[in-house]
Amino acid sequence: MTPEQITLVRSSFARVVPVARSTAALFYAHLFEAQPALRALFKGDMDDQGAKLLQMIGAAVGLLDKPQTLLPVLRQLGARHGGYGVQPAHYDAVGTALLKTLAQGLGPHFDAATREAWTTMYTLVATTMIDAAEQAAAALTPPQPAPAAVTA
Repeated sequence: MTPEQITLVRSSFARVVPVARSTAALFYAHLFEAQPALRALFKGDMDDQGAKLLQMIGAAVGLLDKPQTLLPVLRQLGARHGGYGVQPAHYDAVGTALLKTLAQGLGPHFDAATREAWTTMYTLVATTMIDAAEQAAAALTPPQPAPAAVTA
């Protein structure tokens, strides 16, 4: 991400922080409206889940200029989410719900440049987490025996 994109993400996220609870509720409403089946992946209190979501986003936003710290955290998070049953295709729905939530919540402050900055950030987060989940799953999959040779 460019320094300008980091600034845009941080300044727009600062506008979300005071309304974090309602932002999280709006995000999940958008997500479950688009993908009702995803609701089954969420256990427990959704207010707590929303708080964790915004906390995680805030941590990522804070580390955007420190990829050496951010990327290992995202990899751990991705491996955990893979264990929860999150599939690569789910990340598209999450990204769409996030952008829709930000657009609705930020209104005119979510201009084209800010949307692009958030898209870039979410792409980094999602691709890192997906890659980590796939690596974790591959590490748990026992090697398959080679097929027996066929003799004539």
